[in-house]
Amino acid sequence: MPEFLSGLPEWLKYVVVSWIPTIELRAAVPWAVAAGEQVYMPIILLASLAIFWPGYYFLEFVYERFPEGSWLHRKFEKIRAKAHPLVEKYGFWGLAVFVAIPLPGTGAYAGTAAAWLLDMEPKRAFLAVSCGVTGAFLLVWALSELVGFGIGSI
Repeated sequence: MPEFLSGLPEWLKYVVVSWIPTIELRAAVPWAVAAGEQVYMPIILLASLAIFWPGYYFLEFVYERFPEGSWLHRKFEKIRAKAHPLVEKYGFWGLAVFVAIPLPGTGAYAGTAAAWLLDMEPKRAFLAVSCGVTGAFLLVWALSELVGFGIGSI
């Protein structure tokens, strides 16, 4: 367990890990499965879903304040470029699939940023990101259980 989480209640440890950009539920779910604490799975899912609204309005407030060539501005433009073809072609479901792919740079933060950058209506974008987060959650949970089962049977 990382040192900075040591004094927190168990459930809050999973929330904090779920809120770390790039790793999000891709780290929290396997960690909970490995620790045998699947009781925290709903908390991990809810924490991941809760990323959308603050992220969406944070971007609206600060995006124009990022200098054009800054690292953060380039990162957001890379997200826009990755998500645009899927959203352009498939709309709502394109964003959901973009978020559901459990790879770094495609989670709830990236989906929220993509939705905002591509001017999606907030409620519709939230539903798409929620579908994607739920899909990624189920996929990562299933893979974590399979790996745990495989290791446990050796």
